[in-house]
Amino acid sequence: MSCWRRTTKTTPPAHDFGKDIIPKITKAGMAYAHPFPLSCVQSDPESEPYWRDVGTLEAYWKANLDLASVTPELDMYDQDWPIRTHMESLPPAKFVQDRSGSHGMTLNSLVSGGCIISGSVVVQSVLFPRVRVNSFCNIDSAVLLPEVWVGRSCRLRRCIIDRACVIPEGMVIGENAEEDARRFYRSEEGIVLVTREMLRKLQVKQER
Repeated sequence: MSCWRRTTKTTPPAHDFGKDIIPKITKAGMAYAHPFPLSCVQSDPESEPYWRDVGTLEAYWKANLDLASVTPELDMYDQDWPIRTHMESLPPAKFVQDRSGSHGMTLNSLVSGGCIISGSVVVQSVLFPRVRVNSFCNIDSAVLLPEVWVGRSCRLRRCIIDRACVIPEGMVIGENAEEDARRFYRSEEGIVLVTREMLRKLQVKQER
């Protein structure tokens, strides 16, 4: 922890475990390692133990979307290897029709408790708890963190939306590389990261 605290004070912060912290620890003194396969209890003993380094934006995006695939490499439904975590008491996800009668629909996606999808299409995406997707939206290959609010008629593709972001009505993300890079952060692989601060700055520019 002391090494991690020191790395957070550098400019820019250098706190990637694989690239920064572990090399510093091994250089400064003694480091200990634990063979990860020894801790894995899987229903299929022949399968490779699951491990992902999610230190980059694309790796984090891929790891999340893999969970929504038909046969994910990490089976969260494996009764022999339960995931111990804090679970909020939330209502089930709800899919409702909008005023025109269009139904909320998802395909190959994970939708967490407390989410409401209203007359929109969500494909190959992961929605964390309490996400609200309003009518006429199309969301494809996106990771929406908790409490994201998506306005009507938005199109989101190949992106990560940070916690509690409010996506304005009609916003399009992931279809125009130049526009995405100008407004938000776009990785070399084309994954777009959207944060509340980026949205705030964009709003300030539009109001000038």
